[in-house]
Amino acid sequence: MTWGILAGALLLTLVTGAVLGASLGLAGFVLLEFQAGGATDLAITSVWNVFTDFTLSAVPIFIILGDILLASGVSTRIYNGLTPLFHRIPGRLLHTNIAVTTIFGAVSGSSTSTAAAIGSVGYPELSRRGYDKPAIVASLAAGGTLGLLIPPSLSLLIYGATQNVSIGKLFLAGIIPGLIIAVGFSLYLMLASLLKPELTPNDEEKPGSREILHGLGQIWPLPILIFFVLGTIYLGFATVTEAAAMGVMAAILLGFLWGDLTLRKLWRSFLSSTVIFGAIAMILLGTIILAQAISILGLPRDLVDYIATLGLSKYEVLVLVVLVYLLLGCFFDGISLLLMTLPISFPLMMALGFDPIWFGVIVTILMEVGMITPPVGLNLFVLVTMTNREVDLGQASWATAPFWLVMVLSVVLFTLFPEIVLFLPSFY
Repeated sequence: MTWGILAGALLLTLVTGAVLGASLGLAGFVLLEFQAGGATDLAITSVWNVFTDFTLSAVPIFIILGDILLASGVSTRIYNGLTPLFHRIPGRLLHTNIAVTTIFGAVSGSSTSTAAAIGSVGYPELSRRGYDKPAIVASLAAGGTLGLLIPPSLSLLIYGATQNVSIGKLFLAGIIPGLIIAVGFSLYLMLASLLKPELTPNDEEKPGSREILHGLGQIWPLPILIFFVLGTIYLGFATVTEAAAMGVMAAILLGFLWGDLTLRKLWRSFLSSTVIFGAIAMILLGTIILAQAISILGLPRDLVDYIATLGLSKYEVLVLVVLVYLLLGCFFDGISLLLMTLPISFPLMMALGFDPIWFGVIVTILMEVGMITPPVGLNLFVLVTMTNREVDLGQASWATAPFWLVMVLSVVLFTLFPEIVLFLPSFY
């Protein structure tokens, strides 16, 4: 009965398009009322405790930070500054998409915001130069997913705040995997451009070292912003929430002095951020209620006991969890998928002996995969819309498939060698 109510809530959401947070919250209330002896008051207390947590207040602040960077035109300056660096490499300016989304992810924390910010600059520029349009969209969509992994990551922040895991360690854990995946993307672009020269135009432009140094000199304020956001956390000068607030102030100053931010654009950024956080908060509210019901009823413990009777090893269970995330990623956006599944997946994986820092990175990568997986791959939809349908969803999905494979293989790599993920956090 209990599992039937839980499955029914998910099915209702998928079939009817009901609001995810409301569906999960109602399912939680039903379980608490009829399966847990009317313990609905406990859910209200749990919601209050989470929403008044100081750490969670960093989430809307980081969303504001990303929107301000998007509105101020900082992404354009970063893109133009790094462009001369890649003219001599096979794949040429397609690598710029990966490099800029990686750097932008270090101050944004949002996958879709990163893809939109860099896509608004990269797609018109590269399509004008004659690059293959599906390849442009694919590189932008895949590069945008790094915004969820490269710190400050919104998903790692929510994961740490809701599961009581060190956010500082999670941020450190995301650095090396994020860079490895970015390198994997670039290696694929090099190989693809060598096998299919038509992906890139016959561009005779070959900037010299002076042009490259000049371009890099144009992005000098960016390390300052990254320091305000990340350096203050790692040096112990500020909490995550305080660092996010300093990042917002630094972004506003850079936007006015270095970018093209105006008071009107700043106000629109605040409005947009409020709407985005409202949607996330609604989902979070529902998952808190459901998580409380699941915890009281002992569903994770029952699931672990059932898996024990099947004789599966911890890594066989991990494979099943990965497959579930890949499947659900076809239908839910990243943050929704994270909040919806953690009440079951987190206690299950901890009971099997997996490290919570490592699992946070793995879950984030699986969420990234969902961002470029149709039919609900948000990054693909955003970029296809930005091309004015010059590239359709089918073309974008097919061109993005190799990047999808790189991310799945990275999960295998980090499972075989978890020290890659846990190396930097061990020093925190």
